[in-house]
Amino acid sequence: MTLLVVLVAFGVLLGAASYTSLPVLMVGVGVVGAWLLAFAIREGISHTRNR
Repeated sequence: MTLLVVLVAFGVLLGAASYTSLPVLMVGVGVVGAWLLAFAIREGISHTRNR
């Protein structure tokens, strides 16, 4: 069931990305990438403090 949800979400995101212009898509990719990087740094700091 989880795999089905992931595949449907992937299809929706790819479909949405194909209708946007390349600059808009790149800005979105940059925002998501920055958010993931900030999350990874925050989690890394949290893990080192709790040890």
